[in-house]
Amino acid sequence: MRVLISGASGLVGTRIAELAGPDVEIVRLVRRPAGEGEVQWDPAAGTLDSQALDGIDAVIHLAGENIGEGRWTAAKKKRILDSRVNGTRLMADAIAKSDHKPALVSASAIGFYGDRGEEE
Repeated sequence: MRVLISGASGLVGTRIAELAGPDVEIVRLVRRPAGEGEVQWDPAAGTLDSQALDGIDAVIHLAGENIGEGRWTAAKKKRILDSRVNGTRLMADAIAKSDHKPALVSASAIGFYGDRGEEE
């Protein structure tokens, strides 16, 4: 089985890749130039390698702006929202246009956190 993971370098994506069994080949979506076992994409620009889904059985979509770093300014909130909307739209459109339709698992969350005091 070949599984494409966006957000593979994040907390959840890293752990999923580590837990994949020996019969699972992980392909990572990356924004930098792709290396072996990787496919390049740029959700902000709306680009995804045209062969990204070739031979892929499942897509695990986890990518998005890191919510744990920095204050949630108006600009940060926009980056968080845009990263999730643009990445999910790009992935869904790519799957819709593909002759081969891999399974899609898309995960995103919102949480409630207590008062962070004077943290910057």
